[in-house]
Amino acid sequence: MESMGLPVPAETCIITASLYCLKTHHLAIQGVALAAIAGAIIGDNFGYLIGRHFGLPLLQKHGAKVGLTPDRLVLGQYLFRHHGSAIVFFGRFVSVLRVFVALLAGACNMHWKRFMLFNALGGSCWAGGYAMGTYLLGRKISEVSGPTGIAIGVLTVIGLVGSGIFLRKNEKHLTQLALAEQRNLSTPH
Repeated sequence: MESMGLPVPAETCIITASLYCLKTHHLAIQGVALAAIAGAIIGDNFGYLIGRHFGLPLLQKHGAKVGLTPDRLVLGQYLFRHHGSAIVFFGRFVSVLRVFVALLAGACNMHWKRFMLFNALGGSCWAGGYAMGTYLLGRKISEVSGPTGIAIGVLTVIGLVGSGIFLRKNEKHLTQLALAEQRNLSTPH
């Protein structure tokens, strides 16, 4: 559900199920990890399909209301064409981006095979990592999650701020590249 654009607390569900496995032994951690991985991958594929069929027309019609001008939509398509693999893989680890990355990949017409590969890799690392990491850390999870959570949060903020600064500083240049590429793609050879 989260990967289809609904802000559902997926990490909390995975952590809770993993701790339940540890405490009660009524569920096998392997089953929880596989279910989490399958849910992440399948959910993102539905999100991708929704974005592919409905996303771009909606963004073209209403995107300007939230700052997504036509030039920025072209820039988004350009970024997904050239860096979509990294966006899909690493987007899995950023909670706000995780909700929208599949929709945006579909709306930006990222090739499905490439999306599927990096979605599967990212979903497996993210969901499997949370499930197995929680289970293996067991009782120590509260001690580790504080400093680790803070470190991940700081690194995420640094990454987002750095990306934002880079895009703001280079938006005109990247938009010109994206528009030139779009003209070349639409010009018959």
